Amino acid sequence: MTIFHHTSNYQIRSAVAANQFYTSNAQELVQLIDGYLSEHHFIPRNDIAAVIVPHAGYMFSGKVAASAFAQINPERRYQHIFLIGSSHQVWLNKASIATGYSAYETPLGQVLVDEKLANQIKESDSVFTFSEQAHASEHCLEVQLPFLQRHLKHIPAIVPIIISTQDINKLERIATVLKPYFTSDNLFVISSDFSHYPNYSDAKLIDSATANAILSQDVNTFLQILDQNSLQHIANLQTSACGESAITVLMMLTQDHKEYQYRHIMYQNSGDSNYTDHDRVVGYHAFTISRMQSIKDHSNLEAGYLCKADKQVLKTIAKKSILARLKGKAYNPHTDTEALKTKCGAFITIHTKKGKLRGCIGHLADDMPLYQCVAQMASAAAFDDPRFYPLRAYEYDEITIEISVLTPMKRIYNINEFQLHRDGIFMRKGNRSGTFLPQVADDVKWTKEEFFGHCAQDKVGIGWDGWKDAELYTYQAIAF
Repeated sequence: MTIFHHTSNYQIRSAVAANQFYTSNAQELVQLIDGYLSEHHFIPRNDIAAVIVPHAGYMFSGKVAASAFAQINPERRYQHIFLIGSSHQVWLNKASIATGYSAYETPLGQVLVDEKLANQIKESDSVFTFSEQAHASEHCLEVQLPFLQRHLKHIPAIVPIIISTQDINKLERIATVLKPYFTSDNLFVISSDFSHYPNYSDAKLIDSATANAILSQDVNTFLQILDQNSLQHIANLQTSACGESAITVLMMLTQDHKEYQYRHIMYQNSGDSNYTDHDRVVGYHAFTISRMQSIKDHSNLEAGYLCKADKQVLKTIAKKSILARLKGKAYNPHTDTEALKTKCGAFITIHTKKGKLRGCIGHLADDMPLYQCVAQMASAAAFDDPRFYPLRAYEYDEITIEISVLTPMKRIYNINEFQLHRDGIFMRKGNRSGTFLPQVADDVKWTKEEFFGHCAQDKVGIGWDGWKDAELYTYQAIAF
């Protein structure tokens, strides 16, 4: 098999994973990837700094990988994409950076390698080298490229890195070299599958523990959990994360930096596909790592953050958004007020004048300006809440609108971290998620446990006790 070929000094790394991990037929590949991406309905984010995605055959892990890529705004222009994975082929006790290639090839075309930048990184520390053997038949980076090619409208040059060491000191050196490039200009794609090859139920337990360790955002916790997993002597378990070294480097880059938020997007294992049994499976997680705009951007999200005039402007924007949709017209609000340009989430709740709920939809992510979020959510609450029929013109003068401006979500690991009446709760388990706003507690006489139980049962659909092993996040709201 020809691994790469030369055209003058232009060296192309061929698509060696085609027909093994995915189809080599370009048309079929487009249909397959677009199908995976279309299954995920997210509001695209501009603040994605990194993703952790699986690299198995698409029939097994393609849907999970797509769930992370679908989070990224397809219009986003990155300067570089750093592709980082752990070696399945060679042991170097170093990291191999692809200075020997001008481009990576897939059935969807070529993606340029930034050779100059790769060489600069290689020369900066002897922990980096180039080993053709490390890249030539390694699939873990290649399989990510077709997703990027289909999802992003602007593909920048890539920097492919295969880590072939577990020496913690060398991983720290790798992270130190990469730190200047871990900026809002670049996207880091971390390639890793998870448990290999326990049975289905053991995989879910092990993979859940590993996911929670990653979400802790603490490198030592992650490495300790991997050690604990191995000490459980689970039958056939060979590893909890084949991309351990790549994930470790990412966590070193974000460690002690509060502006980064890890989100778990999706989990499946190969037993969830139609192509294998439950006796020996491989686990697949998808995570996104978001870079919050700035902690200080949200420091004023408290009672005095929005003045009376600001609140009135938002109410007007909400009403105009609903009215424009009733008339079948587009509405693009504008503001010169800096407070209303703060990137944060918001919920819009619509009641009739008699107090009956007429619609409630919100956006929890802090990835768009407040005034735009209010406009979009007002329209959605009035017309897209599946519990109610769309608002009718004669109802417009009979509704009241409540706006809840949200603070950034914070991951919690214990119900004791939640304060009733102050905090809202967002919980996610698998593909299911839901939330209760803080003010829900004002309308009922539930205990904290009942608040969580009703959210899990009534909003998320995971049963009364489902919250106990779900991802939990809190936030506060300024309601008016």
